[in-house]
Amino acid sequence: MNPRERKLAIAIGGLIGIFVVGFGVRGFFLKPLRELDGKIAGVREKLAKIHADRRDYFTAEDAMKRIAARCFSDDLDLASARSGEMLTRIIINSGLREADFSRVPVGPRKMRGAQEIGWGVRGEGGLAQVVNLIFLLEKSTPVHRLDGLVLSAGDTPGRVRVNFRYLTFVLEPAPESQPLDLELKFTAESPERRTYAALVTRDILRPYVKRAPPKPEPGSPPPPPPAPPGTEPGPETFRVVSLSEWMGKPEVHVRDLSNQKTLRFQPGDPLAGGRIVLVDYRALPMPGNESLLSNSRVIVKIGNEFWAVERGQTLANRYKLKPDQLPESLTKL
Repeated sequence: MNPRERKLAIAIGGLIGIFVVGFGVRGFFLKPLRELDGKIAGVREKLAKIHADRRDYFTAEDAMKRIAARCFSDDLDLASARSGEMLTRIIINSGLREADFSRVPVGPRKMRGAQEIGWGVRGEGGLAQVVNLIFLLEKSTPVHRLDGLVLSAGDTPGRVRVNFRYLTFVLEPAPESQPLDLELKFTAESPERRTYAALVTRDILRPYVKRAPPKPEPGSPPPPPPAPPGTEPGPETFRVVSLSEWMGKPEVHVRDLSNQKTLRFQPGDPLAGGRIVLVDYRALPMPGNESLLSNSRVIVKIGNEFWAVERGQTLANRYKLKPDQLPESLTKL
């Protein structure tokens, strides 16, 4: 190795030594600093968790105070007495008789941080008044829930049996709070009561009553008088009310006006003294009133002749089809 190469090797070795010593010194001084930064970050994380727990605690405390303000009392006996008194007032304000209802104490049942108490209520009254009762109970201010609500028809029309449990609870221990006014804020005449109006309108608990026949429309011909006893009804008592298709097959619906029932026929069935051959859906002038169009009719074959009855007319209005009025499918028959 010549002197020049020796000097270059010494210089390179010196540089490497300086880098090694520099990294060693840097690591010696920075390691404690990194450990200190880790401890500081750990302390900050713990402080953030403590602050979050503190916020959650105060939030939960405020929520418990709001709930405690809506409780009847922090004493079991007093809460039971006040809730029973409120039930009695609501029953009377609903338009029901207090004597028709029984109230049985329920509980107490031990819960986490509280004891549940309430009343089992059973009674009977008019449907509208029972709906008033449910509405006022649901809208009552004290913290509560209705459990096992059952409605059933009473022994007489218009009467409804109701059975449910009105439950509330007493906090243990109860936080200090300013009690709210627990008096009823709603009445049976409040606008919010309209939400429950459908229960009364539908009257689903009333026994089935057959619907009255519909009133005739203005301008429609009066229904034919009933046939005298012992005589068969004439064709004027049978009206073609529908010419529809069901699963690709045409059907003829004929209303028996004397017995108030609807008869169903298909092509091939006997009708009007002949046999049904076709349900025609062509738009043709209405017989007797050429300015109107009729979109459907039933065609029957009587002997060698074809007769038609337009939808909406009776069998007495049947008329004979001329050869030029026949559909193509019947000209070959």
